[in-house]
Amino acid sequence: MSLKPVIWVGSSLDDVRAFPDVARQRAGYNLHLVQLGLELADVKPMTSVGPGVLELRIRTERAHRVFYVARFAEAIYVLHAFEKKSRKTAKSDIARGQARLREVLVMRRLPRRKA
Repeated sequence: MSLKPVIWVGSSLDDVRAFPDVARQRAGYNLHLVQLGLELADVKPMTSVGPGVLELRIRTERAHRVFYVARFAEAIYVLHAFEKKSRKTAKSDIARGQARLREVLVMRRLPRRKA
């Protein structure tokens, strides 16, 4: 079984790397499970960001979130990662996720270069 590749959009990789150790490890482990095609327990659809976007919820002393899309056959796209500071997701985080989803959709329409 091959792993579905993870494509980090914008600063999402740097954002996950900035998480505290435990949150970063949990994010990596859960994204690995998604690569294997498994469903996660603490995920919810983020229709406010876009169709097919899921929010991985990571709870430690603080709350961290990772928006990703796994519905495409070629890859898992990590759109945004952040520390949640209130009960409601900030409009700026939703807007960043929406903008990065648009980037992915445009990128997927471009013809692929042959290596």
